[in-house]
Amino acid sequence: MKLGAYAWVIFAVASLVSWAAEPMKISSPAFSAGGEIPAKYTCNGPNLSPELQISGAPAGGKSLLLVMDDPDAPTGLFTHWLAWNIDPHTTKFAENSVPAGAVQGTNDFGKRGYGGPCPPSGTHRYYFKIFALDTRHVIWQRELMARYSHK
Repeated sequence: MKLGAYAWVIFAVASLVSWAAEPMKISSPAFSAGGEIPAKYTCNGPNLSPELQISGAPAGGKSLLLVMDDPDAPTGLFTHWLAWNIDPHTTKFAENSVPAGAVQGTNDFGKRGYGGPCPPSGTHRYYFKIFALDTRHVIWQRELMARYSHK
């Protein structure tokens, strides 16, 4: 199955999860929600993964899953980053790294790990989604959206 399709399945399952008062959050000191992703995290720069901060993971979580995707890609949903087996107590992804023990999947560029924004034209939205998993199910999801424009 194509990775983009896999990310869509995760999104579909997560849409069934309640978005109620659970305090789980994902943010980045590199850009604000809805803001512009700096070039250093894109194909127009060194293509580093940005620092991400996670807080409030639910107590029942056994692991976290991270997906970064672009719903505005010309071919449909495009997955830029996929990482799983993340310790549920993780509070930070340092710039250009993943937490110890995390496994990175192959993105839709065909490479393992992070592949930064590189839109062929226009402005695209990029979603950094964090999922809390019990063992087999998504129990909470939060996301951070930022934008990047073709340069």
